[in-house]
Amino acid sequence: MTREKTAIFLSIREKATRLPKKVLLPIKGKAVTEHLIERLKTAKRADQLIMTTSVHPDDQVLAGIAEKCQIPCFRGSEDDKLDRYLKAAQAYGVDFIVIVDGDDLLCDPLYIDRVIRKHQKTGADFVYCQGLPLGAASGGFSRKALEKVCQIKRESDTEVWGGYFTKTGLFHVECVEAEEPLLRRPDVRMTLDYEEDYRFFQKIFDALYVPGRIFSLKEVMSLLARKPEITQINQGVQKLYEENLARHTKISYELPENKRGVSCVS
Repeated sequence: MTREKTAIFLSIREKATRLPKKVLLPIKGKAVTEHLIERLKTAKRADQLIMTTSVHPDDQVLAGIAEKCQIPCFRGSEDDKLDRYLKAAQAYGVDFIVIVDGDDLLCDPLYIDRVIRKHQKTGADFVYCQGLPLGAASGGFSRKALEKVCQIKRESDTEVWGGYFTKTGLFHVECVEAEEPLLRRPDVRMTLDYEEDYRFFQKIFDALYVPGRIFSLKEVMSLLARKPEITQINQGVQKLYEENLARHTKISYELPENKRGVSCVS
């Protein structure tokens, strides 16, 4: 039996309006995207790390960062993330894909490995994490499941796509729970959308960053336990984030006739 190929897709674009050019912002002399790539390279179970961005001219700068960091870059649809992921998987022969958003500077490589391991143990079509801080978790799906989703979806803007895997009833879904009590902090916000988020990350790096070393999520959470005032820096923008997410969650699909006919989720 041929071994499956696994990959991390760094899903990223340079189109932010709430915090313009956020993925290019500097921290400790490097763009945040460079820091994220360095972190993702430490995942052990992924065979490859691939940047997936769009063909828009503004995203050429990201392709340049990928080249600088010596990872491949796939450029596809501007708005249809799922189509972009599928074409990248086909181009690189990937069977199981873990998605990490470019906003998630402290996404945990250990849990990326756990997502891949859960898929390998269970054969799940879709695996997600639960209990980790927002921005620390990742999720993954098989290329076969992605192909099916791309057949049934009726939206060409797939900014928010998880429901296609979890709400259609078509797929075997598994969850990786945050086991360590220190990490079970869903109240902590670790994603980059607003100026307050940027200041939050700056404080983290001021305290923990050493050139050439990747500090762990456990170190971050220990720091926040000692200095809870850091978590307060960006708590005020969480409601704005949730409202924006709700506006962009537009999922619709048509199931095969032998399932339930037409279904829509929005």
